[in-house]
Amino acid sequence: MFRYNLSTVFLLLAAFLVQQFMPAFTGLSNARILLVHLVFLCTAVTVATPTMLAMAFIGGLFWDAHCSLAPITMDPEVYTQPVESLPFGYSIVLFAAIGFLMQGLNPLFRQGKWQFSALLTGVAIFLYLGAEFVLISFVRGDFVISRSIIRLMSYTSLLTMLFSPLVFWILYRIARLFDHSLYPEANRGRRR
Repeated sequence: MFRYNLSTVFLLLAAFLVQQFMPAFTGLSNARILLVHLVFLCTAVTVATPTMLAMAFIGGLFWDAHCSLAPITMDPEVYTQPVESLPFGYSIVLFAAIGFLMQGLNPLFRQGKWQFSALLTGVAIFLYLGAEFVLISFVRGDFVISRSIIRLMSYTSLLTMLFSPLVFWILYRIARLFDHSLYPEANRGRRR
């Protein structure tokens, strides 16, 4: 189990590298595939809660480093108005929240019903983006939601959800490589 858990952490770190090369889909309101979030969500349902929380910390920390540190390097003469942004570390809490949401489907997943988890990844991404939007709006002091924002969140959630079977397939292969069972209840039912 330790080798599987460690490999999922490396898979999450690899998702950060691949995320750098993921393009925005301009025809779909500049929606993106949030590969880091997807790998975290798919992995969250396959591991125990302490491992999920460790991955939420790693994922949130690196995601904030990826998104939050860019404004610090801007030239103060060009950018005279400071941009209000969320404090560093907020993503750790959001990652943990959506991780607990996925952990709620763990009993179904352990029975071999991964399809529900695949659908919940889309819902979890939408909730993550919605929570992030609400927090940013609160920090900036204005809450204006438009159709374009809803479309962006919806398309991003849908595109990300479409790739969840691929991530589950990769996790299944990793589990088989390390002789780790992702579906213990389903395997018990087959033995009877």
